Amino acid sequence: MLVWINGPFGGGKTQTAHELQRRLPGSVICDPEHVGFGLHRMMPPQLRGDFQDLGAWRSGVREVLDTVLTGHDGPVLVPMTVVEPAYFEEIVAGLRERGHDVRHFALLADRATVLRRLRERGLGHLLRWSVGNGGPPRRESFAVSRLDLCLKRLRAPEFAEQVWTDRLTVPQVADHLAAACGLTLAPNTDGPLRGRLRRAVIGARHIRFD
Repeated sequence: MLVWINGPFGGGKTQTAHELQRRLPGSVICDPEHVGFGLHRMMPPQLRGDFQDLGAWRSGVREVLDTVLTGHDGPVLVPMTVVEPAYFEEIVAGLRERGHDVRHFALLADRATVLRRLRERGLGHLLRWSVGNGGPPRRESFAVSRLDLCLKRLRAPEFAEQVWTDRLTVPQVADHLAAACGLTLAPNTDGPLRGRLRRAVIGARHIRFD
C-alpha cells in the first residue's frame, strides 16, 4: 500500500509521514522531492524552475515508487505536495493502473494556521519578506507564494480525501490516516515535551537551502 500525504507547504506532510513510520513497523518513507533536487543539480541555476513541470520528474517518481511498491512488503509513505491535476493523474493513476493500492490524503488547514507552522519550522525569516512588514516583499518564499493556490486546488474532489488539521496534533492526524487505510499503529508513547523535541529535529533536518 502507498499512502500519499498531500497538502500545502507547511501543512504537516513530513511530520505526519515520520509519525506514521515511527509507529508503523515495516513502513518506509519515499520522498519525491529528492528526485527533483537531483534534477535541479544537473541543471544550471538559470534553468531551474518548478521541477514538477519536468516530465523526467513525474516519470521518475512513478518508476521509483512502482519499484518500491513491487519489492517492499510494508506500507510506502509519500509526503509530497502535488496540486496540478494532470501531474497528479499521471503519477497516482499510473501507479493504480499498475495494480498498486494508492491511498491519498490532502492535509488542509486555515491559511493562518499554515503560516504559523511555517514560522515554527524555521522559515520565519522568509515569511517576513513574503508577508510584508508594511512594505513590498524583497524576497518571496516559494512556500508562501504557493499557499493560496494549494489550499484552493486541494479542496477539489480529485484530491480527496481531505483532512482538516487545524485542531489536530500530528499523532492524531497519523491516527486518522492509519484508521482510514486499515493500518494498525503502535501506541503513541511520546509525552508533550518529547513529541515537540522529536518534531523540532525532523523539521530542522528538512530545511532546504538550495
